[in-house]
Amino acid sequence: MTPGPLERLDSYPYRHRISDVMTAPAVCIPGELTVMEAARIMTERGISSVVVPNITGRVHGILTEHDVLKLVAYDPQGLQRRVCDVMTAPVHTIPADALLYRALARMARLGVRHLPAVDGAGRPVGILTARALLKQRTSLALTLGDEIEHASDAASLRAARDKLPALAAGLRREDVPATQIATVIAGVICDLTARAAELALAHMRGEGRGEAPATWCLLVLGSAGRGESLLAGDQDNALVHDGEPQDDAWFAAFGKCLNDLLDQAGVPRCRGGVMVDNASFRLPLPAWRAVIDDWVTHPSPEALLNVDVFYDFVPAFGDRELANALRRHASDAAAGSPVFLRLMAAAGEGAGSPFDLLGRLRTKDGRIDLKRFGLFPVVSAARAIALAWRCTTTGTDERLMEAVAKGALASDVAEELTAARGMIVETILDQQLADIEAGRPPGNDVEPRRLSRAAARRLRQALDTLNGAPDVVKGALTAPKARTGGLTPDEAGSTMGHGGR
Repeated sequence: MTPGPLERLDSYPYRHRISDVMTAPAVCIPGELTVMEAARIMTERGISSVVVPNITGRVHGILTEHDVLKLVAYDPQGLQRRVCDVMTAPVHTIPADALLYRALARMARLGVRHLPAVDGAGRPVGILTARALLKQRTSLALTLGDEIEHASDAASLRAARDKLPALAAGLRREDVPATQIATVIAGVICDLTARAAELALAHMRGEGRGEAPATWCLLVLGSAGRGESLLAGDQDNALVHDGEPQDDAWFAAFGKCLNDLLDQAGVPRCRGGVMVDNASFRLPLPAWRAVIDDWVTHPSPEALLNVDVFYDFVPAFGDRELANALRRHASDAAAGSPVFLRLMAAAGEGAGSPFDLLGRLRTKDGRIDLKRFGLFPVVSAARAIALAWRCTTTGTDERLMEAVAKGALASDVAEELTAARGMIVETILDQQLADIEAGRPPGNDVEPRRLSRAAARRLRQALDTLNGAPDVVKGALTAPKARTGGLTPDEAGSTMGHGGR
């Protein structure tokens, strides 16, 4: 799994103390023992270090299994030496009641893998080891990537996918923001897609179809591409290659195998057909360019639906340069068409108001569709602004922040939209977890009655803010740089003078 999001959101080291994960008690030995005797103690106890205290009981030195191996490598007779002669001294220690992040930083700075934990008097009470820490934190968030990487079939992919609700619930219990949990879920979906591609390749070889006839890249689209997946997502994928039209037969068979594997792994097939086994979503690069140009110059309602998922793509497996080339063309085409951008912006208005004429939430069977009324307007707005201003990111919050940096949005507007989106994502995720626990399939509809009064009030405020997202887009698209495709008038003139759009 891509490590970045996990490193950013792992709140465990800031919530737990050394005493929660240390090996206790610390095994103390006299410094007069031989290294061989110390090594025997470590072997019998199943530990990787021993502590040598001084006469006051405080830590004086430490001997680790690594020290023993290093000693024997350079001096086979070293096992007969005294521990006090070869141990590491003085020793860095840390209070057992300190938060883990302090120990992590200290171990990284000092380059050590063993850190004695001491009580208030400086006496050793336990040992914090890199191995024990890894074992303790080998939670779902840290092991799913490894499970997916070594999955051998759809069933093992499904076993990893089925852990996502538990992962999300665990992170919610640690008060990790729902938007960051969505980033983790999206990362898992991308990893599942990449591994499914590897398994599909193996299947193609096993069927005697051989290797791909041309270089290719598998793309993940939609919410997973934005890093914003929750627990009710389906497949959104595509493929670009540098082959000829006659190569499509191989890619068609590959796509069917890929999409079937993902479906069996618990990532349902896209009801709209946005998948590689649909011929419209597996094309050579020149054909993709032609399709994009047609979307931009003849933006039909169907084209705009495709744009909603396509422009959020990220490469998942294969030749990333193909994906980069496709990105460059798609971005240039969109930025150079004000009409297309305005139609994209208008799409965000199609969701309608989340409130009825009496100011009540617009519910059906007691639930409100927060993807339609909450997420769709802000995601569409951020996408349109990003394309107009040539922003390079795909995440909604990141697009808004990049737009601020480029002068397209006021920072307070972006912050309000980001906070409102976070509230919507949190509400959807919590409802999904509650539904899963109750045996109901997760969706994007939320039951307002289950919310506390304060949460219901925050939800209404968030919906009211996001309901104004289309107006934000209009302002951003009429700014000077947006009217010239994200360039200043001077930059635009320079580009046009060198054969630009």
